[in-house]
Amino acid sequence: MKTELCRRLDLEVPVFAFTRSPEVVVEVSRAGGMGVLGVIATDAHQLAEKLSWIDAHVGGRPWGVDVVMPASHVGSGHGGGMGDAAALEGMLPEPHRAFVNALLEEHGVPPLPEGVRTHEALKGWTDAVSRKQVDMCLEYPVRLVANALGPPPPEVIADAHAQGVQVAALVGSVRHARKQVEAGVDIVVAQGTEAGGHTGEVSTFVLVPGVVSAVGDVPVLAAGGVGSGQQIAAALAMGAQGVWTGSIWLTAAESDVIAPIQQKLLRAGYRDTVRSRAISGKPARQLRTAWSEAWDADETPPPLPMPLQFMLTAEAVARIYRHATETGEDNPLLTSPVGQIVGRMAEIEPTADIMARLRGELAEALARLRTF
Repeated sequence: MKTELCRRLDLEVPVFAFTRSPEVVVEVSRAGGMGVLGVIATDAHQLAEKLSWIDAHVGGRPWGVDVVMPASHVGSGHGGGMGDAAALEGMLPEPHRAFVNALLEEHGVPPLPEGVRTHEALKGWTDAVSRKQVDMCLEYPVRLVANALGPPPPEVIADAHAQGVQVAALVGSVRHARKQVEAGVDIVVAQGTEAGGHTGEVSTFVLVPGVVSAVGDVPVLAAGGVGSGQQIAAALAMGAQGVWTGSIWLTAAESDVIAPIQQKLLRAGYRDTVRSRAISGKPARQLRTAWSEAWDADETPPPLPMPLQFMLTAEAVARIYRHATETGEDNPLLTSPVGQIVGRMAEIEPTADIMARLRGELAEALARLRTF
């Protein structure tokens, strides 16, 4: 079951698990895969707590982190960078603000309580936030730093390599895969349109072989629509050295996803997701809900480019989540990034059980192939 990448990173099974739950990170890594902590919208104090907790509980097993440092966005200027957060907030159009407030009022979402405010880390990606996150992560024994939405900045790659840390990057096209390799990335994650979160338009089954052929000896992970050992076997057959998973951990027992969303995910079918710019301004696959439908309607102001859309909706999302958490109710606006594999997610399972199932199914699939 070990690929060359598994041997390089001391993994027993070629499963990489993106999650915002430290508990899931630990359970995946202890089960022989690599848990990867998503750190977006995490302030410095929260991030330090999560990194320290993982380090104390992972038992020396390999783990990584996932950051978001977009290569192109509003306010980047000629020298890159996300710009000043206050200046970016000043760019938010008043009609968009009014639309968000009217949408919340229509669906009965109350304001945040007096004294409760959205933390600045939730208001968008700036250099001041993302670079500090990377610096903090590299203070811990992480084995991998992954980045979405373009090549990581050269200095981030250099700093990671200086500490023996591998750098991975997600791509949705062969052209982007070549750019990542030219930038010095060690691992390319070929993410098909079936995946949750930011995706391109090419399916995993088409994308992975093309990326494998394009990047030569650079290891490739297959992402998008992976939720079984049979699909891991298919990824390996296409030349990938492992899989990058995300959606299936949203309904893990150790997930930090709130109960109303987990129940919504369990009820969803394969066709209940949509690629929409409603979350961040870039196309991202998410549950099809009143939130996505409102933003995609013809009469609605168009979603703003990154990072303005995220900054515009940060407080609204905080209000929706807080209301759902306090009431336990499934507000129609409540949503989550998730891939098409959601149709297979039928129950809450412990992470260790999910890993055991994936390993068992993979072994069975490979054994069956050997009989042909």
